[in-house]
Amino acid sequence: MYYVLQVASGMEDKTEAYITSVLSDAHYDRCFHLTRHMKKKFHGRWTDIHERLLPGYIFIVSNNVKGMYLELKKVPSYTKLLGRDMEYFTELPERDVEWLKLLLGNNLLEQRKQIYFDENEIETVEPWHEVALSKVSVGEENEIKILSGPLKNMDGMIKKINLHKRVAEVEVEFMNRKTIVYLGIELLDNTKRKEENGIGVQ
Repeated sequence: MYYVLQVASGMEDKTEAYITSVLSDAHYDRCFHLTRHMKKKFHGRWTDIHERLLPGYIFIVSNNVKGMYLELKKVPSYTKLLGRDMEYFTELPERDVEWLKLLLGNNLLEQRKQIYFDENEIETVEPWHEVALSKVSVGEENEIKILSGPLKNMDGMIKKINLHKRVAEVEVEFMNRKTIVYLGIELLDNTKRKEENGIGVQ
């Protein structure tokens, strides 16, 4: 079962660290917040950035809601439980869980962050809770085609794709209200050339 905590924006990492130190493994499986991989242009060069997708929200996966609730009473007061129609708190609706699965794909099945070493022998962390870039191309008729990534299975949810800004605008229902989220895209080489020639802007 998936549950949600609302915390002060910017306190996601600190809250997760606290929660994982308070909760025993018997009471929860995972604790995470969503991030997104984006492309942004600085001084004429495209740069990879990683930022929060839903600031202030933390997801917890648990099959022992009562035990989790009792232990979470130890979490500082800046955290409040969402959902008031149960004795403890409401699980995330199945619709929202499906949305998470679309966003994260197989990453949602990972149990913990994976630590690996890059080519410079620097230890880095692979964020399993991160929404990856979607690869897109533009056809001869200026038709935008999604080749891979989280956007590939979001037909009907995509409102706009801005090639110049490398951003897709997606409308989802989250916690019983419509929400617009912005996800990153990556253009294939042939599409980049078309864009440079002024073809296909949105």
